[in-house]
Order: sequence, then structure tokens, then C-alpha cells
Amino acid sequence: MNWAHIHLLLNHVPVLGTIFGLALLAYAVFKRNDDLKRLALGMFVVVGLLALPVYFTGEPAEETVEHVVGDSKSFVKAHEAAALVSLIGVELLGLIALVGLYLSRGGRPLSAKITRATLVVSLVAAGLMARTANLGGQIRHAEIRAEAPFPAAEQGHDDGR
Repeated sequence: MNWAHIHLLLNHVPVLGTIFGLALLAYAVFKRNDDLKRLALGMFVVVGLLALPVYFTGEPAEETVEHVVGDSKSFVKAHEAAALVSLIGVELLGLIALVGLYLSRGGRPLSAKITRATLVVSLVAAGLMARTANLGGQIRHAEIRAEAPFPAAEQGHDDGR
């Protein structure tokens, strides 16, 4: 196992955690359920913590794949730049969630302002994480790149089936 493998294993947690946390928080707001809101905020704190090792395994992962034949260097750089913005977004999200949990300790109701701020920042963070994940996927998956060629069947060629 190398750094690239570790990075690939961990990177799904903050991406999916942010999306699932957003869905849970939206549902909790709709249902006006403070327990579910606290659960969502707790998820965001955990996601913020787990995003750190994902980000910091990115550089050693880059060193592992930079010698692989291919034209992925520009994709690595785009992913790296997006990852920093995503990290800032998800850490801000985790911090807001932590403040919300702290202020609601002892059974106090969650602040509506904190809940709204968390909802908005989680929406932005989920978008940033999705973009970063897509750019990361393009490093080794040419088929998801914008300039990916169409398969022969879509170009009017028939392979006889």
C-alpha cells in the first residue's frame, strides 16, 4: 500500500459525508428535529477532521503517480488547486457545526442562525467537494474528461453486433 492508495481509500469520506450530511440537515430542518440537526452537525465535524488526512495524503500521492506515463500533470494541478478550496470550505463547515453543537450543549435548542449558516455552507462545500472529486477522477480516468472521444458506435461505426 502506498500514499496514492491511502489517498484513494480516504477521499470518499469527506465527499460523501458532506453530501449525506447536507441531505440529513435539510431533512432535519424540514422536520424541525433538533436531534437530527445535531447528528448532521456532528457529521460535519467528523467530515472536517477526516478531510485533513485526505488533503495531506494528496501530495505524496501526487509523487507516486507523477512518474506514470500519461498526460495527467495538468489534471493533478487542477485537482490540487480545487482540493485546497474544498478543504477550506469543509473546515469552515466543520467549525460552524462545532460552534453550533457547543452552543446547544446541555439540551439548549439549536440556533436558527447557526442552522441556516450550516445549511448554506454545507451546500457550497458539497459542490466544492464534488468538483474536486471529479477533477481527481480525471487524473486516471480519461473517459470522464470533457475531451473524451465518443465510442465508435456513437460515431456511426458499427462493430457488427
